[in-house]
Amino acid sequence: MRLCEKIQKNILPALGKDKGTSIMALPHLDKIIVTVGIGPYREQKDVIEIIKKELSAVTGQIPKFSCAKKSISGFKLREGQTVGFVVTLRGQKMWDFVEKIIMVVLPRMRDFDGIKITSFDKNNNLTFSIREQLMFPEIKADDVKNIWGMGITLSIKNASDKDLTIEYLKQIGFIFK
Repeated sequence: MRLCEKIQKNILPALGKDKGTSIMALPHLDKIIVTVGIGPYREQKDVIEIIKKELSAVTGQIPKFSCAKKSISGFKLREGQTVGFVVTLRGQKMWDFVEKIIMVVLPRMRDFDGIKITSFDKNNNLTFSIREQLMFPEIKADDVKNIWGMGITLSIKNASDKDLTIEYLKQIGFIFK
């Protein structure tokens, strides 16, 4: 059974019965935002294309360029210059990516003890990072010339209670410290 079906049929009804609330009032995953910064490779156009190609292979979607909103002289950054890539995943691609993160990527991370509880923001969205793209099965280690990481944000709706949100994510398969 796929993760999305498992959540709809087993996890949400059990969590609703346990907490005494409606399924519609429980937290649920709305979207996933994957960001990659290209700071050290900003001047190298061929490396930027490789990062874009690898990110699209990992997420299954073509990334969008993220541009600087203002100039910062200390970072040698000009307004309108490309500073990274952004991918927003929804629907079936989102659930496929979550399954890949839980089943493959997090177990392959070196010294992974779990995601820190402090990784939640004030709206109870979870943000964590992956330091190397080599954790993903789509990336072949022999072909990699540059190591880059990514930030992953899980945007969760109806996440007013942090403990309930953590319980929901634990039921999905995320491991917390």
